[in-house]
Amino acid sequence: MQLHGRRCTVDAPGVAGDYATQLLTDLGAAVTRHCSALATPAADAASASAFAALSGPADGPPVRVPLPLPALADGVLAALQALAPEAALADLDGDTLLSERAVLAGLRRNGAIAPGGHCRLLAAADGHIALSLARDDDWHLLPAWLEQDCVAPGDWAALAACVQAYPANRLIEQGRLLGLALAADQACPSMPVPWLRVHAQAPATARPLPARKTPLVVDLSSLWAGPLCSRLLQRLGARVIKLESLGRPDGARAGHAAFFDRLHAGKQSVALDFATTTGRAQLRALLAEADIIIEASRPRALRQLGIDAEAIIAGPRRPTWIALSGHGRSELQEHWIAYGDDAGVAAGLTSLLHRQCGQHLFVGDAIGDPMTGLHAALAAWASWRSGGGRLIALSLVEVLQHLIQQAAGAQAPIAARKRGCSSVDSGIGARELGTDTAAVLAEFGLR
Repeated sequence: MQLHGRRCTVDAPGVAGDYATQLLTDLGAAVTRHCSALATPAADAASASAFAALSGPADGPPVRVPLPLPALADGVLAALQALAPEAALADLDGDTLLSERAVLAGLRRNGAIAPGGHCRLLAAADGHIALSLARDDDWHLLPAWLEQDCVAPGDWAALAACVQAYPANRLIEQGRLLGLALAADQACPSMPVPWLRVHAQAPATARPLPARKTPLVVDLSSLWAGPLCSRLLQRLGARVIKLESLGRPDGARAGHAAFFDRLHAGKQSVALDFATTTGRAQLRALLAEADIIIEASRPRALRQLGIDAEAIIAGPRRPTWIALSGHGRSELQEHWIAYGDDAGVAAGLTSLLHRQCGQHLFVGDAIGDPMTGLHAALAAWASWRSGGGRLIALSLVEVLQHLIQQAAGAQAPIAARKRGCSSVDSGIGARELGTDTAAVLAEFGLR
């Protein structure tokens, strides 16, 4: 993906500025550095960090994470600002974006239990694994996973005792076949890992429709990474339609209301019945109108709805398609499930912390989600600005592995002055499911 030498000015200090420059250079921009931000000593920034408080034992002080993750998140924001100098990003900062769910929901560090409570580090016979049981149905998969009925739903202590009898590889392989989200506690690979992969690009011979002044974003994703991506695109000036299935809406609607409002305020809500021929036709038609599409579904699930991403990006609108996943879109990995906490373990963050302090601990709160959402927004905006027509894949695990590798030689972060985010970006809450369905369908002649 190329920005064709577009000139950008990065205005950020230290690690944030270095990372912003690298990201934009990766995308083909010509970057100039400038630093007007007031810098804060690294020790002061760490002591005031909400993110830093999220790693460590529940009954002890925080454990320092040996990576400047908030500063790297600031770097992505600085890269976005460089691509859209007129955008309203001044009140956003990396530390807040990485910790805002925990702050709003009152979550705390809890050692080998993720702050959200649904993922835990468990000792296997020959190592440790992270297991996420976010859905009630996940507990009913455990007898098949362990080949014995030894665990009642919610009984983590009994589960931990059972897991100790099995080697980690066996648990991972069998669990993935069953659709469990789990990962081995392992080190980050030494080979370079890209933060995005361009899987398809529309042929240059196709004649696109005239570009809109600001993009229309259709967001099919749920939970955190994708919604954060579209929230940031909204800040850059995009119009965002949150598109959900009536039969299976975003599960985060049943979660913490203030956090859901934070992610979705100001977005239009369209809900369609994907089980009907009409609903599927309306879905495909709305996607054909989009400039940017965000989804976090398995490719097979989209194909069952009659959606062909490669065909859509080659259509007259030439949209950018952002495909988010846990582990990637390869033939094997596209079937593996991951959430933000177990993705952090799979990437090597827990291993990194263990080498430093000798404890098996989670890093942050579902860290894979906000970090991937940030990078996805940058990829989406850069692609739209350079003509679109691309299928771009980002995985939670690969984004984090890329960050570990990039930060390996970084100095202690010099962070920009911390800026607090407003409680809800637009001053209103998220819209009720389907509030804008009739109006949006009428606008595009899809009733």
